[in-house]
Amino acid sequence: MIPDPAPGRFAAAYLAPGTSSFSDFLRAAGHQTLTVPVSADLSSTVPHGTTIVAFTYRDGVVMAGDRRATMGNLIAQRDIEKVFPADEHSIIGIAGAAGLAVELVRLFQVELEHYEKIEGIPLSLDGKANRLATLLRSNLGFAMQGLAVVPLFGGYDLHRSRGRIFSYDVTGGRYEEHDHFAVGSGSVFARGSLKKLYRPGLNENAAVTAAIEALYDAADDDSATGGPDLNRGIFPVVALATESGVTLLDEARMAGSVGDVVAARRDRPDGPVAALPGGES
Repeated sequence: MIPDPAPGRFAAAYLAPGTSSFSDFLRAAGHQTLTVPVSADLSSTVPHGTTIVAFTYRDGVVMAGDRRATMGNLIAQRDIEKVFPADEHSIIGIAGAAGLAVELVRLFQVELEHYEKIEGIPLSLDGKANRLATLLRSNLGFAMQGLAVVPLFGGYDLHRSRGRIFSYDVTGGRYEEHDHFAVGSGSVFARGSLKKLYRPGLNENAAVTAAIEALYDAADDDSATGGPDLNRGIFPVVALATESGVTLLDEARMAGSVGDVVAARRDRPDGPVAALPGGES
């Protein structure tokens, strides 16, 4: 138990030397992060985020998420954001219990910023991926009660000069993915779509289009994944991580890209198909 400080003075934890981990500092200061809730299954009573896709392209990594959050059979929110910059060169996308996922993202962002301030240099991309795994592991109590958070992490590796993607399980297991991956309720359909659409070395426009197509296919078969809502102007959130930094595509850019995909789907509702040898193009 940390003794209360004298009036007007910081607690001992604020003055003692420690590690570069912000979450470790919070625990030393007596603050609780990602605490374990009461023993009950709350999974059907809280909003859940759904589908996130990520893949490498010529300049780095593209990550995209739909905008729907569900609560059981209800749409809890139509325009939730699930893709965020983690720091200058990395992106995190979230699926699972929405409130906990957003808290995890904010804690992760501060964790990376705190490390850079203490050490004077940013973490390597592998180091960032490992820190996220540690934060996830502290959420295991929630996950065992149905409140799982499943992030997807990607970024531009300045040491290797290329984009990389990492997936996780609810216990904090970290896995590096090659080329492309997806998480969330519509991930099986998005990954199937990416298997046909993905090509190594896609340029930026092709990568953005492929991400939108994959989310469109997920929404076509998964009721928890929201498709683009042209009437309300709600489009997927798409982020790019390149050597020059992280870019979130603005609504004007997304409106044009989504409009092109939706127009093409009017003629071919199931989306683009691959040409087969000896078959019709």
